[in-house]
Amino acid sequence: MYIRQTFFCICFVFGITALQAQNPAILRYINTYKYLAVQEMQRTGVPASIKLAQGILETQAGESDLVKRSNNHFGIKCKTGWDGEKVYHDDDEKGECFRSYSSAEDSYRDHSDFLKKSQRYAFLFQLDPADYKDWAKGLKKAGYATNPRYTQQLINYIETYDLQQYTLVALGRRKMEEDQPAYAAGNQGQPFISTVALMEEDKEIQAEVAVKALRLRYPEEPFRINDTRVVVAIAGTPLLAIAEQYAVRYKHLLEFNELSESDDIIRKDQLIFLQRKRRQGTNAFHIVRKGETLYDIAQEEAIRLESLLAYNHLQGSETLIAGQRLYLQKDAAQYAEEEERNRKVSTETVKAEQPVSPVNTSAQLRLVKHIVQQKETLFGISKKYEVEIEQIRSWNRLPDDAIRSGQELLIYKN
Repeated sequence: MYIRQTFFCICFVFGITALQAQNPAILRYINTYKYLAVQEMQRTGVPASIKLAQGILETQAGESDLVKRSNNHFGIKCKTGWDGEKVYHDDDEKGECFRSYSSAEDSYRDHSDFLKKSQRYAFLFQLDPADYKDWAKGLKKAGYATNPRYTQQLINYIETYDLQQYTLVALGRRKMEEDQPAYAAGNQGQPFISTVALMEEDKEIQAEVAVKALRLRYPEEPFRINDTRVVVAIAGTPLLAIAEQYAVRYKHLLEFNELSESDDIIRKDQLIFLQRKRRQGTNAFHIVRKGETLYDIAQEEAIRLESLLAYNHLQGSETLIAGQRLYLQKDAAQYAEEEERNRKVSTETVKAEQPVSPVNTSAQLRLVKHIVQQKETLFGISKKYEVEIEQIRSWNRLPDDAIRSGQELLIYKN
């Protein structure tokens, strides 16, 4: 149904990717369309990382004949029901009909709507929007492409070019690194600014805006956080209506979300879990944003409130401070012990690894503790701090490039 990526040039690109090189054409594509991908994720729930990876793969990083002739970034064929412009291109068969768009923005929107409205892809929106591997596997399973390597190619692009960061931006968990996008929307030549970019201009209201933007951050249908089924509930909705709609007993819905009988009407847009939350979070810890409450964090991280309180030795009435770290997987005292052990060995580590470092004396080094975020790679971290992967492995005595979310890495910089 869709373009098979079997061209020699794509194979060549993946040869480069395997060596962790950065292809200039791919970087240009990412910088041009990243804001568009973020906005589309906020609008429909299609992960920005997946959308960018598909765009790179389907268009040969914007260089394919099809995209140049039609602005078709996702290889979507005409099929039944398409009454827009068309172009003809050789793919599985000679002279097949493909959709043609007036702009890249139209193509990105149509791709989102195509996935969102099709029953074939409905199951994807039940997945955690940050789980790019499951999304990549799901697209192949649903028959999006015939290429047997399609799943791994998407994953390779996401990990090599750190595309996951744009999914996290759309979810409000990370800010966009650049202030202005390269893409100009429409014919007016105006920069395409996402709601996240605007949100980051005033960090003091970020938490409030994030709550109001739940409908943009998450899909409309039930999905999963921390492998727990959840839905976005809109302010003013009776909780009983949610229970009836999703066939969950009303008393269970109260229990799952730590609500009381007085909370029969949703007071603000919020996440409502349709299953009991887990005792541990997916992430190792949560950094408190201004205005957040313990309940807000328990809902966002899909962790039971009682577990959150116990791990952090809290009673539930405390006022949180922006920047405060709350642990989600084990007792705060255990983390404190681990940090103390790391502190004691840091000096010895610097001295032992001096031959690897480009800096000649330990006095010139500054220790930075980096907490690994979900889906981060050593490659992305090395680029962020401008150090070599081998240095990070050596400083932290890593046997290979495998790292996990919440892991603390020691980085030494000038």
